[in-house]
Amino acid sequence: MLEGIVRDSMTKQGTKSLRRDGYLIANIYGKGLENINAAFKKNEFIKYLKNKTTLAFDVKVGDNTLKVVVQEYQKDPISSDLLHVDLMVAQPGVRTTYKVPVKVEGTPVGLKNKGLFIFHKKRVPVKSTIENLPESFTLQIADLDVGHSVLIRDLDLPEGVDCYLDPRVPLVGVIKAK
Repeated sequence: MLEGIVRDSMTKQGTKSLRRDGYLIANIYGKGLENINAAFKKNEFIKYLKNKTTLAFDVKVGDNTLKVVVQEYQKDPISSDLLHVDLMVAQPGVRTTYKVPVKVEGTPVGLKNKGLFIFHKKRVPVKSTIENLPESFTLQIADLDVGHSVLIRDLDLPEGVDCYLDPRVPLVGVIKAK
């Protein structure tokens, strides 16, 4: 379980001193819950996220243990350091928007025909409860040739999971190399 601290000071100076000490600033929020301003050790947070197997994971901040999902993060544009992360509490029975990762299996045929494989969307926004949420969408791409794509409408959405993106939006595809 990932452990963090509750931030006392919301000032710019307090935030800078926490970052200097190696902390990552975080906001934890949820429907009907009071926001929690927290901080996690940056290296521990990154290591934990790389090794997690599910979309939702547990964090302990102060006396609270919460099941959360990463909603958004901010990086420094120059150094690519992680600056801030928004964590949403995954409440059972509450329908909300989650971003589910897209994974691919196979090697496209189009790569042998001088094509380039392109990832258009690495995460798909879906509206669901945490119980029905898939861990990821796995796409078989072995049959993709140059000019072919896998679209949103080609996804197999489980019961109770809705995607509000245009069905013609591509997820992955193979384009002709110049």
